[in-house]
Amino acid sequence: MTKSDLIKYVAEAKHLSKGRAEAMVNQVFDSVVEALRRGERVEIRGIGSFEIRQYGAYKGRNPRTGVAVAVKPKRLPFFKVGKGLRDAINLTLSRTQEMPAVEEPGEALPAKTASRSG
Repeated sequence: MTKSDLIKYVAEAKHLSKGRAEAMVNQVFDSVVEALRRGERVEIRGIGSFEIRQYGAYKGRNPRTGVAVAVKPKRLPFFKVGKGLRDAINLTLSRTQEMPAVEEPGEALPAKTASRSG
């Protein structure tokens, strides 16, 4: 879903003009960005929370050349998913659908066999 899809959905769901819905969506996003700039934590119940994490300066490497470069300290946003969203996403997921095999107590997973032909 893109921002324009979200605006369209809000407009249709609340019977608003697209311009009014766009203003509402932009205001919500702008409010989140401003709070994070001020260093505040933003929590949206049922969805998750945003916070800023501080990272100090360190020496990195240019992956193309391998030359060491100084990386400046930075602040980056971090999102932690809430239980409501996590549960909603996993509601219809069963053990057979795209889940890694988990070994049950007393149950062994089949061993991988490597065949070499030579």
